[in-house]
Amino acid sequence: MPNSSTVTTFLLLGFSDTWEQNVLYFILLLVIYLAALTANLLIISAVSLDQQLHTPMYFFLVNLSVVDLGSISVTIPNAMINSLLNTWEISYSGCVAQVYSLFFFLISDLFLLTGMAYDRYVAICDPLHYEAVMDRKVCIKMATSAWVAGLLYSGIHTSSTFAITFCSNVINQFFCEIPQLLKVSCDSMYLIEFGVLVFSTLIALSCFGFIIVSYVHIFKSVLRIPTTQGRNKAFSTCVPHLIVVSLFISTGSFAYLKPNAQSPSDLDLVFAVLYSVVPPLMNPIIYTMRNRDIKAALWKMLQCGIFPGRKARFPLINLVPKHNLSKKKEFS
Repeated sequence: MPNSSTVTTFLLLGFSDTWEQNVLYFILLLVIYLAALTANLLIISAVSLDQQLHTPMYFFLVNLSVVDLGSISVTIPNAMINSLLNTWEISYSGCVAQVYSLFFFLISDLFLLTGMAYDRYVAICDPLHYEAVMDRKVCIKMATSAWVAGLLYSGIHTSSTFAITFCSNVINQFFCEIPQLLKVSCDSMYLIEFGVLVFSTLIALSCFGFIIVSYVHIFKSVLRIPTTQGRNKAFSTCVPHLIVVSLFISTGSFAYLKPNAQSPSDLDLVFAVLYSVVPPLMNPIIYTMRNRDIKAALWKMLQCGIFPGRKARFPLINLVPKHNLSKKKEFS
């Protein structure tokens, strides 16, 4: 039986054994990837080009879009190539790079979502001090901390995972996933990585607890807003974020902490898709569905693209004095 010193490739079982079905999966994955790519790039472009969106909330949203682009690019393109060529091999170094990159983006995503919850908490619960608390330096430090945490945690997970001895090179997944790699371990070293996973889950649950506590205070403040319009604006920015956080943490925790059955399970594939593919596709939709500022910026960018010499008009935005825009961003 081969061990980690002789394994040069891993075999990903993928979605199907038949070429015809793999072609259908290739088309489906291509549509999902192009949709996620387009949606996240539109958000990045709209926020970057519109000066009115240069606020902490949209700064974190741009970082989240970059993370989404990275995480979906780690798994989907390789799966598309394998489906089209009907080959599911990945080199040992490629598997290491995939594990490292995916964990890097997932951990960064988690800390960015936590930072966004804190931003909403300050904006709604302490609006008078919002600009002083969430200034440019603070936002950059929070985003940098999220990226650095991703680098550190992914390094720890990758090194502890590939320190084990493998009895097989067959992985029951369409990408290199740590729980599936632990299944083919043949020594007790997997307990080290399992301990690291448990510790990381505690960190994730701590972040989730912080987010929940923040939203408890947020909803209390929202219910005290006298006007229905004000409450609706506050809920429109908070509820989408809470949905994204709940989906990401619940599916990821289940995928990495559920008991490892040696027999293949369709649930492994389902939850892998839910935490690695669905969030990058759904996040832009969730965050822009009820966000008038993003919609206006996208429409403005579209008009400028179609009519380069034409200045786009936005009565709902241009009628608002510039000195009031920062206050409106608290709930928009």
